[in-house]
Amino acid sequence: MHPILFHVGSFPVRAYGLVILLAIFLATQVSITLVRLTVKEYEQHIVPLVYSVVIGALIGARVWQVFFFTPTYYFAHPGEMLAIWNGGLSIQGGIVGGLIVGIWYCRRHHLPFWHVADLLAPSIILGQGIGRIACLLNGDAFGAPTGGNFGLVYPPGTLAYETYGSQPLWPAEVFEGQMDIVIFAILFALLRKKLPRGMMFLLYNILYSAGRFGLEFLRGDSPRFLLGWTAAQWTSMVVVALALIMIMVLRGQDRPRRVPVN
Repeated sequence: MHPILFHVGSFPVRAYGLVILLAIFLATQVSITLVRLTVKEYEQHIVPLVYSVVIGALIGARVWQVFFFTPTYYFAHPGEMLAIWNGGLSIQGGIVGGLIVGIWYCRRHHLPFWHVADLLAPSIILGQGIGRIACLLNGDAFGAPTGGNFGLVYPPGTLAYETYGSQPLWPAEVFEGQMDIVIFAILFALLRKKLPRGMMFLLYNILYSAGRFGLEFLRGDSPRFLLGWTAAQWTSMVVVALALIMIMVLRGQDRPRRVPVN
């Protein structure tokens, strides 16, 4: 793990921030390419939409991390609540924050939200997958001890080492990054299909949330609550339930209505 890659003078260039910027850049380029191949008139909105969504995602990710995932740590270290350069951004909170801002942007510019969301879904999960590399380099989002002589051993100076020492841990963040790339491939392949509106975006939420729910059993950096589930697992179940409800609602709205015949 290399939390600090190098220094420019006395300024440290942190791996976390650099990889996150790379993830945003690559996801944006994929979005632009997909829009050019489908609905070119949306292209002018991609960059300002991404800027807006990223700001909302950063706020949501930090709020989720501080108040839902590791509140005990941050309430004991309030001075670190804003120190996002040390890690601690919840992807699920980022999705919520980005979704809220995305809806606002689409309404303001009179864009069909579900159509835009469907086009951007593959780019979003790709960005998440690349972003997990940042977690690995930073030594956060780590797993629980494997109980054997296999796993990731984090170096001193990382939160994982402070928590578990030199015990081998499950590579939870690596597994999740790989899962995200698989979901990206699935969504990318489905672009050739004519799916109902909203289906691509909602399927992304279902696949990611279901996978995240399972991977959370390997995580060792989050407190557990009712049923022994983490905040991420509870969030995942809520997201899956809401996504399934939205699928039924959208299908009901799209179903042709019968016109009574006199």
